[in-house]
Amino acid sequence: MESIQNMSRRNFVKVFGLASGGLIIGCQFSSEKDIVRIDDGITFAPNLFVQLKKDGKLILVCSRSEMGQGIRTSLTSAIADEMEADWNYVSVEQATGDKKFGNQNTDGSRSVRTILEPMRKMGATAKALLIAAAAKKWQVAETDCKAEMHYVINKNNDKKIFFGDLVEDAMKIDVPTNISLKDKKDFNYIGKTLGSVDIKDFTHGSATYGLDARLPNMKFAVIARCPSTFGTVKSFDKTATLKIAGVENVIELERVKKPFGMLGGVAVIASNTWSAIQGRNNLDIHWDKGSNGQYDSKKYMQKITNRVHNNAKVAPPTKGNVNAAFSKASQIVEATYQLPHLAHAPMETPNALAWVHDGKCEVWAPLQDPQTARADAAAYLGIEMKDVTINVTFLGGGFGRKSKPDFVIEAIALSKKINAPVQVVWTREDDIQHSYYHTTNAQYLKASLDKSGDVTGWLHRTAFPSINSTFMPGANYAAGWEIGQGMNNNPFDIPNTRYENAKAEPFVRIGWLRSVCAIFHSFGINSFIDELADKAKKDPLQFKLNLIGKDRIREEESPHPLNTKRLKNVLNIAAKNAKWGRELPEGHGLGIAFYYSFYSYVATVVEVSVINDKLKLHHIWTVLDCGMVLNKDNVLNQMEGASVFGSSIALYGKITAKDGAIEQSNFHDYKMTRMNEIPPIDVTLVESDEAPTGVGEPGVPPVAPAIANAIFNATGKRYRSLPLSDHGLV
Repeated sequence: MESIQNMSRRNFVKVFGLASGGLIIGCQFSSEKDIVRIDDGITFAPNLFVQLKKDGKLILVCSRSEMGQGIRTSLTSAIADEMEADWNYVSVEQATGDKKFGNQNTDGSRSVRTILEPMRKMGATAKALLIAAAAKKWQVAETDCKAEMHYVINKNNDKKIFFGDLVEDAMKIDVPTNISLKDKKDFNYIGKTLGSVDIKDFTHGSATYGLDARLPNMKFAVIARCPSTFGTVKSFDKTATLKIAGVENVIELERVKKPFGMLGGVAVIASNTWSAIQGRNNLDIHWDKGSNGQYDSKKYMQKITNRVHNNAKVAPPTKGNVNAAFSKASQIVEATYQLPHLAHAPMETPNALAWVHDGKCEVWAPLQDPQTARADAAAYLGIEMKDVTINVTFLGGGFGRKSKPDFVIEAIALSKKINAPVQVVWTREDDIQHSYYHTTNAQYLKASLDKSGDVTGWLHRTAFPSINSTFMPGANYAAGWEIGQGMNNNPFDIPNTRYENAKAEPFVRIGWLRSVCAIFHSFGINSFIDELADKAKKDPLQFKLNLIGKDRIREEESPHPLNTKRLKNVLNIAAKNAKWGRELPEGHGLGIAFYYSFYSYVATVVEVSVINDKLKLHHIWTVLDCGMVLNKDNVLNQMEGASVFGSSIALYGKITAKDGAIEQSNFHDYKMTRMNEIPPIDVTLVESDEAPTGVGEPGVPPVAPAIANAIFNATGKRYRSLPLSDHGLV
């Protein structure tokens, strides 16, 4: 339960380090049921807070990182709506990394679903305090007052008082114990289309990203890292490097053996980034590639593929008896699917500016998880966390890469060594060749069909290096939550099911990437269902609907239990929007896929053509049910971006390794879908009063299988491995 808390100006300044006066409303996740008042001298550690100043300015301190998803706008709108604020008075301040803000890790598509209600409560409480202050001034009942567009209005005579003029009086009023939230029909901002609060800074070029951070007398650094993961320096010659104009120093860095510790290598310090890069190019380094130096991703894929063709470790839950179902089947269908490693490749590469001096450390960086960066920085330096300040800049994309602060530790280490501010910059080549990669995967699926073409048994085996290996060396099996991303918690009504997880050792750093394991599980499952429909001689859409079965809400310990009615609804809407079943031109095909991930329901239909063995995307229709939509524009943008992201995975996404080294280096050989390749994208948002769920990631998983299924519809050819460029289609 959230507690809404009113803080005095003195306490606010003491706890949060912010100056200026105003009415401060904070929110703290706690077990307390009552709204309480915080007095001076009491330490308060809120997750979120808002300040209303005497000039009427409404300031939200945003605890989550902005990387293009519009979270600063969305969370602000929730407070402003309940408060009846004028949008023109709204501004946002970015929080530093600090546990007083609660969980700041901006990942897992959870910001809105976990924070929306507290934000609304804060806004409603602020409004209640302002109304109470105005009523006291007018000597009328609070019910005789209403708030509207930054004013409290006396309903008896239409007199009004500006919010800012009520601040001092509102601060003296006890926080109400009962507040009510607005009805959906009364929303001014929630569920509407709002422009970004940061749009002016974005368009004028004044927004500060990590690479924009500057300090007096700062230095710039690039680092040569071993081509093989966790390899080390045997020897190096810096003679030629030191002759490069602008190069000032060359420093060897040791690996930090922590989950997000730096890889180590040889750093070149210079007066500018270009000189640092040229200096690195002239280093003569001999590497010890270590135990991962023999990694060959092609051979490894064959190894894990062989493993999924044999019995493996059973993953709960199982139901019925699949072997009995297989023995009684009219048809047995089986297929194997393979997906390679992927890299995040955000537009802005990893970077960090650090200044270590006088027993303190300050960092400026594009971070998804600033608290982890703060803790790791303190641990590395051997200082208390209170002496570390993490300033979060805007992120030029993240996708999960920037929740891993290894690049921050690099900057800190160098700053400490040279006693000056240092900005570490990763080149695109660094980013692609030394990432925390999305894991490679092999899947085997087997199912039985009865005489009616219904599925009676379902076996699903998967093998992939686990993200857990980053935290626990020797973790050679997938974690439960990884398997739970759509594999053993699928929505199908099948009487006999069995799930198995095969061994898969890691040879590179494995990390989460947008949609994580849902990427490959969705591809395997949706492709296989399409194959089953073909064998059963049934329409793929109807087959999917039948497989999901009757309307039901799955019994599970979750704030958002699976509702199959909502899942079938997005399928039906997507099919309707695409005019599923219509006659298509020669060489054209429609493919449909769906997925339930991050508590949201998504279905996607893609129209393609394959002419002269070359693929073209003609149209994408996608439907999202994410419960209550906070900002329509943000959600539409996220879903359109997910279609582009998913298309890149389908068409081009592939990271390979040979002799331990990643073979790709830049966008010429790690391609993205280009604008001329992207067709019209139609996005439908399901109107819903349900609690909000994920948005940033759920749109990705259905895209690739929808494309593959469309290709089969157009050509009769089935492609069970990605990317499609491997098959000469693009």
